[in-house]
Amino acid sequence: MDSLLFVKTSSLGDVVHNMPAVTEARRRWPKAHIGWAVEEAFAPLARLHPGVNEVTAVATRRWRGGLLMPSTWRDVATFRSVLQARRYDRVVDTQGLLRSALIAAQARGERHGYDRYSIREPMASWFYDVRHTVAKDQHAVLRNRALAGLSLNFVPSDVIDYGLPRHADASSTPYAVLLHGTSRADKEWRESNWIGLGQALRRKGMGVLLPWGTEAERVRSERLAGAIKGAEVLQRRPLDETAQVIANASLVVGVDTGLLHLAAAYAVPLIGVFITTDPKLTGPIGPGPIEIIGGKGDYPGYARAVDAAERLLAT
Repeated sequence: MDSLLFVKTSSLGDVVHNMPAVTEARRRWPKAHIGWAVEEAFAPLARLHPGVNEVTAVATRRWRGGLLMPSTWRDVATFRSVLQARRYDRVVDTQGLLRSALIAAQARGERHGYDRYSIREPMASWFYDVRHTVAKDQHAVLRNRALAGLSLNFVPSDVIDYGLPRHADASSTPYAVLLHGTSRADKEWRESNWIGLGQALRRKGMGVLLPWGTEAERVRSERLAGAIKGAEVLQRRPLDETAQVIANASLVVGVDTGLLHLAAAYAVPLIGVFITTDPKLTGPIGPGPIEIIGGKGDYPGYARAVDAAERLLAT
């Protein structure tokens, strides 16, 4: 096989979940040209994977807000031209949504995807040349690897390898990253819990870093830093730079958010705090030490996170 294209556009967690499939595809086809079509906001993250030769950024989120603007359609035409510049032996849509299937349909090559019984939007399967059955009741990482294996002729290994390189940090002070921001209010953890945890970590001599992505998260980070003496609110930075901050952490604690999966990809010791979602299907998964607290009907207090942190740091 000379060339293949993955279509996995968003969101951040989904993009991370696709990386083990890319790793295994590269091992199976070491000389192939591997492309990845991904939402422009997550393109820096896709470029971190050393097995990816080319990233083609798509801007569906931005385009939806300007469908009547000529510039939008010029951008769409440019994207289509870039995507069609190469003919691929296989095009694998691991997203399995109608919008990702439409993107895959623009590429030149044999298109592979889930069959109608294996995805949330069955109409997407109409746009594939080859359809594969993949069980829905398994973790997203395993589903991506299974589909890639069926499409690209390999059997997924027992080891989950995200393939991300880590660049050493010159800092000698161990630090924890607290990921308090998430896309839904019902997945948030009370600020009093973040403060209790942060204060406990500071008493252990750890630095506490508070990243943010939206204005509301920046304001919350500043409130938390005001109550956690010595905590640092990070400046907003590109996704690939944030990835390295997470990669070099001694501990990451986060609610159900995409950056938590990035910590799992780097095998950083992490604690997942789940409030209303089920970690069995979309929780962090990786080769590093992971502790999950909470879940549907089980709202965890910060003392449980402190106990989990002590176990992880001890190892």
